Amino acid sequence: MRKMIGKLLLFILFLSAISVPFATTDAAAEKVYHVKLNKEVEKGLYAYLKRSFKEAEEAGADAIILEIDTLGGFTDAAGEIGQLIDETKKKTEIIAYINYRAISAGAHIALHADKIYMSPNGKIGAAQAVDGSGNAVESKAHSLWVKEMESAAESSGRDPQYAFAMADDSTDLHQYHAGIGELLTLTANEAFEVEYSEGTVSSFEELLKENGLENADIVKTQVTFAEGIARFVTNPIVVPILLSIAGLGLVVELYSPGFGVPGTMALSALLLFFFGHLIAGLAGYETLILFIIGLGLIVLEFFIAGGIAGVLGSVAIVVSIILAGANPMFMAYSVLIAIAVAVSGMVIIMKFFGRRLHLLNKMVLMDSTDTESGYVSNVNRLELLGKKAITITPLRPSGTIDMEGERIDVVSQGSYIDKAKHVIIVKVEGSRIVVREFEEKGENE
Repeated sequence: MRKMIGKLLLFILFLSAISVPFATTDAAAEKVYHVKLNKEVEKGLYAYLKRSFKEAEEAGADAIILEIDTLGGFTDAAGEIGQLIDETKKKTEIIAYINYRAISAGAHIALHADKIYMSPNGKIGAAQAVDGSGNAVESKAHSLWVKEMESAAESSGRDPQYAFAMADDSTDLHQYHAGIGELLTLTANEAFEVEYSEGTVSSFEELLKENGLENADIVKTQVTFAEGIARFVTNPIVVPILLSIAGLGLVVELYSPGFGVPGTMALSALLLFFFGHLIAGLAGYETLILFIIGLGLIVLEFFIAGGIAGVLGSVAIVVSIILAGANPMFMAYSVLIAIAVAVSGMVIIMKFFGRRLHLLNKMVLMDSTDTESGYVSNVNRLELLGKKAITITPLRPSGTIDMEGERIDVVSQGSYIDKAKHVIIVKVEGSRIVVREFEEKGENE
């Protein structure tokens, strides 16, 4: 009897042991990725979100919570992020948590999510497309953006009229303080009322509880160092500053002997520019190769004459910079700003500091072949200086003199000298000998 009880206890312990892994697996089955979307919407942000969503898919996450707090940014970047969300939510549920603001491009991104939750002071809307100066874009671009806003709402089963009113001020929604001429911005309560929000939550933990994910394993993604550089470098304010630093550094280097701090600063700014745009997915390796070719042609210019290699190299570098950006027109403006800064620096260096180009001395012939520099066309008879002679012919102003039996062709020093006059040689420049008249008696020599 005791043996049977002992065997039964052993069997129960065995069943308990093999059931522990399964119980643990069930408890930790749910996994949620917490991804933050803040600051400006640009291509660097897209690179970070793409990497985070891919990690979530590979880990088999049950949901991705996209915590949003942004005033907007570039519409083209928002469009790509919206497409990324649409592709990802086919496999993994995406919940947008508007923790304060989803304005402009941020509203467009939030509308692509499966669900939207908002903090009590959250806001969504004001999504009119504007240009770099803050003015409304042309009608063609405006129409496209309005349709993209409507499509974003429709992709998650929301009424597109409110998305339209967020991007276009021609709709009268005075009940939400958006009459004609005003863009729609919804508060948390208003968004819930028009079914643009599934609810209002006061914290991230409450959001998890609302979706039955309070026991889920939370994975918070972080912006990598490279992605941080990409977000900084691709910022529309930083791009012209970075290019201006590069241009000014190259100009200062041209006026400095050797290769020093200004040249290093310029190359570092350019490499940082291309690195950030490569990480953000804006520039391909072909643009970097074009830049390297341009740089090589400029270096080649120092060893060959003509200037063609330098011009082609400069053009290649400018084209590579323009192609590296998301918006060629914006990049062209940035390049023009950088050129203006570089030219201004060149003028200041030349006018106020009186500096001469050092590196260009290797490309441009700077020496002059004059007498002062020691260059003459034939033998320079300096021994004739101060010698006296008599004119054989009138000097009008050229003629011939007799100096100790030697006939010499000369020119007068600016005035007519008659025949048989006493002269003295005052200048010798190769074959050009200059004389002036003097009185044999009475002139103090």
